[in-house]
Amino acid sequence: MTNRLLPARRLSAAGTAAAVAAAAALSLVLSGCSGQAIAGAGPDGGTEVKTIRYQGSPNNVALLEVAEDLGYLGDVKLEWVSNTTSGPQSIQSVATEQTDIGGAFTGAVIKLIEAGAPVQAVINYYGEDKDTFTGYYVEEGSPIQTARDLIGKKIAVNTLGAHHEAVITTYLKNSGLTPEEIKQVQLVVVPPNETEVALRKKQVDVGTLGGVLQDRALAEGGIRALFTDVGVIGGPFDAGQYVLRKDFLAKNPETSRTVVTGVAKAIEWERTTPREQVIAKFEEIIAKRGRNESTEALKYWKSVGVASPGGRIQDTDFTRWEDYLKGAGVISGDLDTARLYTNDFNHLGPTAPAATAPSAGPASKG
Repeated sequence: MTNRLLPARRLSAAGTAAAVAAAAALSLVLSGCSGQAIAGAGPDGGTEVKTIRYQGSPNNVALLEVAEDLGYLGDVKLEWVSNTTSGPQSIQSVATEQTDIGGAFTGAVIKLIEAGAPVQAVINYYGEDKDTFTGYYVEEGSPIQTARDLIGKKIAVNTLGAHHEAVITTYLKNSGLTPEEIKQVQLVVVPPNETEVALRKKQVDVGTLGGVLQDRALAEGGIRALFTDVGVIGGPFDAGQYVLRKDFLAKNPETSRTVVTGVAKAIEWERTTPREQVIAKFEEIIAKRGRNESTEALKYWKSVGVASPGGRIQDTDFTRWEDYLKGAGVISGDLDTARLYTNDFNHLGPTAPAATAPSAGPASKG
């Protein structure tokens, strides 16, 4: 998920809570503004939603979209609402009922739930491994060599209060910087597609790059990694979850199971399918959706990144960020992980064989 070339100040825990509270109030107005297709029996004889609203990402293909294209969502349809530039925005859209499913860094999910948003994590959708990770890059000739050299410098991130800020803060803290020194490292919000250019034009001192954007920049040369999130946190690890609203889960249990299990199957399809075939599928999906996007960077795709089988969530996905969240004032005590996530809607199973595409080939969206 990914953002703006403007200096930005870190969000305080109070500011985050206030923003979520305002968003929750706004949801009372927004929730009645857009309808959804419904069909099928639901709890108490009602009907279940069969159209799932979501936000996409330009020039990228989400696991949701792969699941639909491969026929893993059955009669459930996806409705693209807009593109999003960050995980926090994506899951806040779910909380305010502008969309039905969204994904973000685990810490952002925790922040939203701790602020009172009625959402729950249902499956891991991105993570880091030896092939897919986020690097924090400087130009080859940069004098920046250590964490202490970052004091007074600018680091480009896609959004504040999410994955990149958590990793950077952890790196600086582990390197011996004091809280006051850490505050002197400026995080600048930059759209991911513009980060490489911002770094090379010296608009920022460090650029945060991951996935195909990272590989494209490395192919151009002239940059080196100062540190990586896998190196800081250890890996492989899952780093973000899709969330659904609790009321949606209660009213639409079968649809929820279909969607979550479909994503789990898509994870295993990407994990086990030859790389060239996965890239071809991405290109096909982007071409079909007709949003005037580029597929050039897709050739650098390496792996799905999700560490757990079928994306199943575990306590450690959340507890590994406790120290960072306590330091940021988001939480004051230990996490109650039971209220943060559920695997009840993931029916692929923790030891299920890897998913395969339907034998007849990619199914139609009908």
